[in-house]
Amino acid sequence: MTIRARSLTGAALEAVLDDVARLRTAVFRDWPYLYDGDLDYERRYIATYRESPKAVVVGAFDGERLVGAATGTPMEDHGAEFGAAFTGTGLSLTDIFYCAESVLLPAYRGRGLGHAFFDAREDHARALGRTHSAFCRVVRPEDHPMRPADYRPLDGFWRKRGYMPLEGAVAEYAWKDIGAVDETRKPMQFWMRAL
Repeated sequence: MTIRARSLTGAALEAVLDDVARLRTAVFRDWPYLYDGDLDYERRYIATYRESPKAVVVGAFDGERLVGAATGTPMEDHGAEFGAAFTGTGLSLTDIFYCAESVLLPAYRGRGLGHAFFDAREDHARALGRTHSAFCRVVRPEDHPMRPADYRPLDGFWRKRGYMPLEGAVAEYAWKDIGAVDETRKPMQFWMRAL
């Protein structure tokens, strides 16, 4: 099985957004997101990438099938709640590239695509003149009842790539968990590295 990763912008990005929405809905059902999503919500959420002329989707393709994707935009083009997390850090949003989601179907994990996703987004960020790259991850309690016993966080992978948690840079974002009736806000810790 030959998997290839490609950076997509403009019309090519637009062409895969529904597939990205489907991947997000499927992959984020798992721990730690536990996301009970639907395609209508997803289409509204990913409009950010359609509306940002400097956005990128790095697609992982098995033949013509999109099996994984990583997205990114200039930080100021993403949601205000994310940018607000940087208040007081001394960093300008116009220096930061936001590496949003990385979603990959389980059968394709462990093949180096996580590195390819970050490499391509960081290259895109440098080409835009950005000096920092950031992403955020949900913070769940260690004793959460739905945490799998064999869960292994990606902290080590991110640290090897030069990312570190940015003290005090926490956003809140709401979504509906599996089995919940309503959306609840979750803390999202930002990690960052200089490019």
